Amino acid sequence: MNKSELVEKLAGKKNLTYKKSEEIVNLIFDSMTEALINCDRIEIRGFGSFVVKDYRDYMGRNPKTGEVIHVKPKKLPFFKVGKELRERVNKQH
Repeated sequence: MNKSELVEKLAGKKNLTYKKSEEIVNLIFDSMTEALINCDRIEIRGFGSFVVKDYRDYMGRNPKTGEVIHVKPKKLPFFKVGKELRERVNKQH
């Protein structure tokens, strides 16, 4: 499912216009993004949680040339699936 499909599903289920549904989805995503930028943890019970992990700088290799390069420190968002979602997905198989 992509963002536009999510917007369409919300509009259909809650009898909203596409534009209003898009505003709601964008508000949720923008709020989540802002929380992650501030290194806050996001937890949605029954679904999962999002956290930001910090990585130090390190020496890596360019896979094309084999040249050693310096990789700058970075932060990456991670999602950890919740128990309820994991169980629901596994029931389907």
